[in-house]
Amino acid sequence: MNRPDHLRALQGFVRRELTGKDAYLDSLAEAPLPLYERFGGTGLAGWWLPEEYGGLGLGLEESVRITSELAYADAGVAFTLFIPVLTTSMVQWYGSEELRKEHLGGLAGGGFAATLGSEHAAGSELARIGTTARREGDTVVLDGQKAFSTNTAFARFLVVIARAADDPSGYLAVLVPGDAPGVTVEKRWDVIGLRSSATYQVSLSGVRVPAGNVLRGNGLRLLEIGLNASRILIATTALGIARRIRDVCMEYGKSKSVKGAPLTANAVFAGRLGQFEMQIEVMTNQCLAAARAYDAIAARPDAGEEFMRVGTLKSALTTKMFCGQTGWQIASAASEMFGGLGYTHEAVIGKLLRDMRYVSIVEGGDDVLRDLVFSRYVVPVSKRS
Repeated sequence: MNRPDHLRALQGFVRRELTGKDAYLDSLAEAPLPLYERFGGTGLAGWWLPEEYGGLGLGLEESVRITSELAYADAGVAFTLFIPVLTTSMVQWYGSEELRKEHLGGLAGGGFAATLGSEHAAGSELARIGTTARREGDTVVLDGQKAFSTNTAFARFLVVIARAADDPSGYLAVLVPGDAPGVTVEKRWDVIGLRSSATYQVSLSGVRVPAGNVLRGNGLRLLEIGLNASRILIATTALGIARRIRDVCMEYGKSKSVKGAPLTANAVFAGRLGQFEMQIEVMTNQCLAAARAYDAIAARPDAGEEFMRVGTLKSALTTKMFCGQTGWQIASAASEMFGGLGYTHEAVIGKLLRDMRYVSIVEGGDDVLRDLVFSRYVVPVSKRS
């Protein structure tokens, strides 16, 4: 499938399944929604996976373009479809060849994967996680509870971040089949935005997998590496939502009359949309630049080792922060432009506002990322702990 083909398939899916269905997509319908199964029929599922595992082998720069188009129609759908990149990138770089063939190869037809990292007590301090992994002969046994994990209930496999039971300072990333005995989905969270996605609280009780399912390297470091791609694509959802907000405001401005003239003729309204366009342009360029920086490492023959050395990419952190904050400025200003209607469920702007908010919350809130940028990239190397 060449580039024009995959873009046409994407546009067709958006037109058939997402356009004009905002109320349904915002209804917290059962997940996975049937439309996710139909997305598999487009040939785009797992578009970032290497061709040797059945994917299209598209890089993160092209993933930015795909995600922006999906998020323009619905950010929850975009999030559901791209968030497995967090899980699969860890397996791709640090799993055995056997694990890669068995598990990555099953996603290209429309399967999903999930990562279990976050916990209630640990919050953003993942070094405090309580989930444990203990070795028993040639197996590993997992016990604990995970607070927020998207796609878990319908994922083909999970990567669980756990503390090594025999080493309090050691952490593992363990691949677990989605139907493994002892994995229990306790509830689906009633989220205020991205309601077409599904995020769960999950418990692990005596979950037993082969020792070969443990990925190579420190589990927390692998999670850092996996978050690079997903953070850039989360930032891209802010771009897609912002583009939709701009167009929704423009349509509203054409139909709304103020002082006998269309709102679009009002200098204040026009100035706001001009500001939006400037911000959208910068968001676009930043997402693409961050994706290119990621792709440059991913293309290296020693990509796994280089990612291990670098860990969290500065561009991934700053892009997510910038797009989340800028997108929220756009969404907040746009809701005011709708007046009282913007504070009701009658106008789609309310949904877009709620969807936008997640960008600055998931995979590290802005305050957490500010501190991380400070400690990793502002404090001189000689003074870092």
